[in-house]
Amino acid sequence: MEDTLVKIWELLTIYGIKVVAAIVVLIVGRWVAKGLTGLTEKVMNKRQIDPTIVSFVSHLTYIALLVFVVIAALGQLGIQTTSFIAVLGAAGLAIGLALQGSLSNFAAGFLMIIFRPFKVGDFIEGAGVAGTVEAMQIFTTQLVTPGNKTVIVPNASLTAGNITNYSAKGTRRIDLVMGISYGDDIDHAKKAISDVLAKDERILKDPVTTIGVVELADSSVNLAVRPWVKVEDYWNVYFDLTENIKKRLDSEGISIPFPQRDVHIYKHNEQ
Repeated sequence: MEDTLVKIWELLTIYGIKVVAAIVVLIVGRWVAKGLTGLTEKVMNKRQIDPTIVSFVSHLTYIALLVFVVIAALGQLGIQTTSFIAVLGAAGLAIGLALQGSLSNFAAGFLMIIFRPFKVGDFIEGAGVAGTVEAMQIFTTQLVTPGNKTVIVPNASLTAGNITNYSAKGTRRIDLVMGISYGDDIDHAKKAISDVLAKDERILKDPVTTIGVVELADSSVNLAVRPWVKVEDYWNVYFDLTENIKKRLDSEGISIPFPQRDVHIYKHNEQ
């Protein structure tokens, strides 16, 4: 009987210490996991990241850290975790292969969170489509085109090519090409165009507007008109200037050759 009690005491001493160590690892590890998760949330909230992405990434971070803590606690109990980790690795590999496309989109979304090439509300062009960013989701980015069409773009498609952010700098340059006949006075035309620009308060004083001869075409002398405006005023100013400059040149007796209209539309579509 005495020998049995001694063995029980020895077992309690050995495994009791391991159980206590495992409990300590679980408690401390969980506390650290919560702290790191909270820090991750604060960093992402300061960067004004979409709340959906913040919630998803924080939960994913907490689960990953908690799994690590549980494995460490099992190791304290003397349980062989090598085979357990191998099983988890094999399962993860199988899931990764099955969800390769989704994971690539998730990875691309995570990279966009870190580097922030654009944010909600920016007008961007990428993956063959242009529009205003309406939502940055886990696997996709939602754009709204100028024609009010919703386009869902996979994040991997966006990061696979060039992304043009028209809103990043806060200002945009309007590129107009107005053609006049060879018989018209260039200085007179430039003065008329300058008067139209001066009357539009939406045009910025800095940077300075550029007006100059950009091309001697077959049937016209092409003038480049390049004023700067705020991003939100771009299209309204673009349409108004095109109309007002045409009317002013007509009133001054300066003709815009008909073929030039086709050239102008073509160049606009290229942009």
